[in-house]
Amino acid sequence: MNEGKARRLKRIMQQDNRTVIVPMDHGVTVGPIQGIVDMQQITNQLVEGNADAILVHKGIAKRIDTKNAGLIVMLSGMSNLSPNINSKVQVCSIQEAIRIGADAVSVHVNIGAQDEDKMLKNLGKVADQCEMYGLPLLAMMYPRGPKIQNEHAQDVVAHAARIGAELGADIIKANYTGNIDTFKAVIESCPAPVVIAGGPKCKTCEEILQTTHDSLKAGSAGLSIGRNVFQYDNPTLMIKALSALVHKNASVEQALKILGEKQ
Repeated sequence: MNEGKARRLKRIMQQDNRTVIVPMDHGVTVGPIQGIVDMQQITNQLVEGNADAILVHKGIAKRIDTKNAGLIVMLSGMSNLSPNINSKVQVCSIQEAIRIGADAVSVHVNIGAQDEDKMLKNLGKVADQCEMYGLPLLAMMYPRGPKIQNEHAQDVVAHAARIGAELGADIIKANYTGNIDTFKAVIESCPAPVVIAGGPKCKTCEEILQTTHDSLKAGSAGLSIGRNVFQYDNPTLMIKALSALVHKNASVEQALKILGEKQ
């Protein structure tokens, strides 16, 4: 890894090689949903909770102050109004992300989708450019398509994660498989650090805390969770609770106490 990339990764991951990332790129996919209407306000709340990094599209990145949090610029996009929603296209260049001040960039790839070939070609190109410019790359690797019966099954999650690492990503974002043993197998087969995705909004806060705790026990490098953070009643407290799990090895019970809730 070149020196520039190593320096920038330190702005995303702490010394324990773990990270708490909050993706807020949903405005392109689903519009200004609850929690991300006022982007500076939610950013302030996340920074107050000590989020390690936030992930947004270029237009938002130009308009908000991320303060001490690392900035990851999303390069991929497609709205859910499209007839081919699983086909993510590149909407920002590496050079533009660098001009904005990005500490890292992210690419979204749907493994099994109709346009998987185009997305993989783009991932390979972006990985090469990131190496050239010393910019870390987070690859969101999701199994989605007609052959995928269960997006959280160990085999397809492991395959998608491995593809991201094989093609040059520095951090892989993957679905949690539902239990420690199967996710440990995913981690062991992926040479790049893996962080879990949050997925749809959970019914209870305990659910997301338990998932985070179990993923860490399996060997994950942390999380990249959006809706379950920015749509929580108090995003600052949720980040503090998740950060305690990730960086302080807190128990779920201890994290619930941070939220002011009993187990």
